[in-house]
Amino acid sequence: MRPELEHLERLEYHLLGHPTPAETALWQAQLQLDPELAADVELQQHLYHGLLLAGRQQLRQELEEIHVQLYRPRRTWLRQAVARLHQALRWPLRPAHR
Repeated sequence: MRPELEHLERLEYHLLGHPTPAETALWQAQLQLDPELAADVELQQHLYHGLLLAGRQQLRQELEEIHVQLYRPRRTWLRQAVARLHQALRWPLRPAHR
C-alpha cells in the first residue's frame, strides 16, 4: 500500500476505530512529538465534521422535497378536470378565487 494511504488508514483507525488503551497512549505521545501528525489529525477531524454537516444538509433537502410532494396542494388535478369538463360542455368558467 502507498505510504499516503497507510498514513490515512492509521489516522482513521485512531479517530474512528477502537484502539486499545496502550495504542491510545502511544498515539497521544506521537501527537506530542510530531506536529505534522497533530496537524493531519486536526485536518482529518475538520473533514469529518464537514462531511457530517454536508450529510445533514442533504438529508434536510431530501426531507423538504418529500414534504413538498406529500403536502402540496392536490386540487390542481381537480381544477384541470373541471376545466376540461366545462370546456367539453361549453359552460362558461367562473373566475378563480385567489
